Amino acid sequence: MKKILIPVLIAVLTFCNFKQAFSQTNYPIKRELRGVWVATVANIDWPSTSNLSATEQQDEFKYLLDHHKRTGINAIFGQVRPAADAFYAKSREPWSSWLTGQQGRAPYPAYDPLEFMVNECHKRGMELHAWFNPYRATHKSAKSVAYNHITKQKPEWFFNYGGQLLFNPGIPEVRQYIASVIMDVVRNYDVDGIHFDDYFYPYPEAGQYIADWNTFKKYPNGFSTIEDWRRNNVDLLIAMVHDSIAAVKPYVKFGISPFGIWKNSTQDPDGSDTRGGASYYNQFADSRKWLEEGWIDYMVPQVYFNIGHPRADFETISEWWAANAFGRHIYIGIGAYRIGSDPAWRRPMHMSDQIKFTREYEDIYGQVYFSSKSLIRNPMGFTDTLRKNYYRYPALLPTMPWIDSIPPHAPQHLAAEQTNPGVVKLTWETPEKAIDGDTARGYVIYRITQGEPFDANDPRKIIGIVYDQTTFIDTEPKTKQNYIYIVTSLDRMQNESTDYCVISLPVN
Repeated sequence: MKKILIPVLIAVLTFCNFKQAFSQTNYPIKRELRGVWVATVANIDWPSTSNLSATEQQDEFKYLLDHHKRTGINAIFGQVRPAADAFYAKSREPWSSWLTGQQGRAPYPAYDPLEFMVNECHKRGMELHAWFNPYRATHKSAKSVAYNHITKQKPEWFFNYGGQLLFNPGIPEVRQYIASVIMDVVRNYDVDGIHFDDYFYPYPEAGQYIADWNTFKKYPNGFSTIEDWRRNNVDLLIAMVHDSIAAVKPYVKFGISPFGIWKNSTQDPDGSDTRGGASYYNQFADSRKWLEEGWIDYMVPQVYFNIGHPRADFETISEWWAANAFGRHIYIGIGAYRIGSDPAWRRPMHMSDQIKFTREYEDIYGQVYFSSKSLIRNPMGFTDTLRKNYYRYPALLPTMPWIDSIPPHAPQHLAAEQTNPGVVKLTWETPEKAIDGDTARGYVIYRITQGEPFDANDPRKIIGIVYDQTTFIDTEPKTKQNYIYIVTSLDRMQNESTDYCVISLPVN
């Protein structure tokens, strides 16, 4: 199809409801999830210590987001429940000790960290996925356990493994409780997604055993082996959370980040050509099944291995996940923390090669890095490489048509004014609802020069992506230049309007 060529205009003029035209030009990637995990457990990423004031915590988080925004990150996976505790106010569980130094103690001055996190991410055009550890109830590094912690209220719900208390998912009330905790966040916060990490049943430790035999005998659910019963316990929770989210806020995405290997091919012909630990057997997590059943919207396998690893090659595992997506999104979890750690991770182009490899597969829709502090530290200049090369231009997140494929209408009444030399303020109004009842939650702002063709596929023309606001300040136009601004709408599922508004403005 032809590109749109906007005629030269000499005054401020506005046009709305232009239809987007798309070409087959080989532009940089326009849609890709570019995420980072922000771990709160043991103060890995944020807050840096548990003795900061609320204001200092907020300043740290804003700095962290600004850094990642400059890198091109568009999704934050923020840990809000590391050990049956909370980084949010509207919770049935106590405040986290990693937030205030003592479990159960509220932040001072009082604020709601999750609400703050959501708002700050959305201000920057980033999604916020609330990250839960579903089964861990205590952690070795925790300094305190509140008097009203669930382990003290319901001690019969837990088993001790490796010096930590873990929820026993074979108990029906436990599964219901965990789902209820998650739904507190879904109902009370404007999160974009719910996210689980890889800690289901515990990673095997020498000399340890899972004390759940009596639970198996009490609630066998028709299973004859405890291993299959454990896997079913996890499946029941995943399906319950999926159904609960879909019933309340179907636009909230649900995703999981399991250990990278599901099964090895020596264990199952459908497994990957690897020789490592397998989540199916070690954590009783049948992650491939969750995709096949459509219980999750995305999978972020933790492929924290190097290219050429003799037992767990990065490329082999990533390719296997791409072939087992079952129509859902695969984002590859990349171990940025490992850069420079050993000879395999000291090759300057190693991480770049991993990104390039993931982009070869249409069923791989992006990358997520562990963790935030690794990208901020810029190991071996990798963050600079993201900024200057792979994430140089902004990207919209991929759409999820199984949830919603109907685009919103374009914004209305676009206006532009030059407020200072080289500063342009754009304002517009929200569009009418689309045929599915949705309206815009975000907007994409493009800028081209007079007479320049506009192609909606070209992310190089995007100068801003905003959520929950109808203004944008452009501080980068050159003076003595005539510009065309184009604004489109985004709905909750990242569908972009097929029409848009256009305005021309000479910048003095």
